[in-house]
Amino acid sequence: MAENPAQDVARDSRNSRPLRFLARTGFAVSGLLHILIGFIAFRVASGGGGEADQTGALGQVASTPGGVFVLWTITIGLAALGVWLILGAFLVSTGDPKKRASRIVAELAKGIVYLVIAGTAFTFARGSSTSAASSSRKASAGLLGTPGGPAIVLLIGLVVFGIGIYFVTKGIGKRFMRDIRVPTGPGGTGIIALAVFGYIAKGVALCVVGVLFAIAAFTFDPSKAAGLDSGLKTLASLPFGAVILGVVGAGFIAYGLYSFARARLARL
Repeated sequence: MAENPAQDVARDSRNSRPLRFLARTGFAVSGLLHILIGFIAFRVASGGGGEADQTGALGQVASTPGGVFVLWTITIGLAALGVWLILGAFLVSTGDPKKRASRIVAELAKGIVYLVIAGTAFTFARGSSTSAASSSRKASAGLLGTPGGPAIVLLIGLVVFGIGIYFVTKGIGKRFMRDIRVPTGPGGTGIIALAVFGYIAKGVALCVVGVLFAIAAFTFDPSKAAGLDSGLKTLASLPFGAVILGVVGAGFIAYGLYSFARARLARL
């Protein structure tokens, strides 16, 4: 398939050294956020408080000396990674139209998610704050009060659940190895182990979030649809919940460490 001028521009921009460097930075700062979420999950599992999601992690960064500089780095890194992924969506080439369409949607979705988190980090970097859990509940309440809103909330739940399954299967099938150059020896084995554990744990958490959105749709209860924080705290309420949440929290830390390795080893 011949490339058009727009694809040429997208390829040149995506392959530029500054954007590739910043995209790698994006993977690293994403790793930092996942590690912080994991530690917040540990705190919740032991009976403490905190929001076990991106805003909770960003709040932790903001409260540390020099945190504002880290927040700006997070903002720039995640924004660059989001742009890099979106540019990649315009360069997807495969003979199967259905596979091409699914890959384009996937790359665009991931890019948009990183841009949204970058926007949240920007809010914290400017000295303000926000709550992902509160925003999710308010948005769900608004949807549930409109005609057809419950169906939309249910659809969101199904999509999030599907993403969770994708993470679990990507971890189990080690499909993440397409994304990085795995080194040989014990180092490579360790990275693979971190990725498998991390992808599965994150996938389980997202599946729980998806189920909660579905419950919110059927019960008209927006308090259930509070995002990752609600999902992790729901795990804590289960029998042996502290242990389960502790394992998932450790998985988020593993995913964060893998993201640090991915910052250096990613196929960009």
